[in-house]
Amino acid sequence: MKENNIAYLSSKGGFTIFSYGGYDFRFRTSDRLVKYLKVKEWDAPYGYIVVDCLHEKLGVVEDYIDLLPMLDNLYFNAKKFLEPIKKVEVRYA
Repeated sequence: MKENNIAYLSSKGGFTIFSYGGYDFRFRTSDRLVKYLKVKEWDAPYGYIVVDCLHEKLGVVEDYIDLLPMLDNLYFNAKKFLEPIKKVEVRYA
């Protein structure tokens, strides 16, 4: 799979970071999120991600991220932006 079809998900300091195509979108998340572990599902047309994450108090839990409303609130053409993304991976520096 081409590198340019892969988006990346990470977190830092209470924020989730979704990176693709030269953009890094940051949005608030739980302060108790330690880190994302694995992307279980990516639904590109709807910008929906199912992930396993490590939670400070709960351990490993499944969580859901809905990118579409966040991108729409930024007046971003979300459908066009998300369309070429074939895969989302967890990546920390």
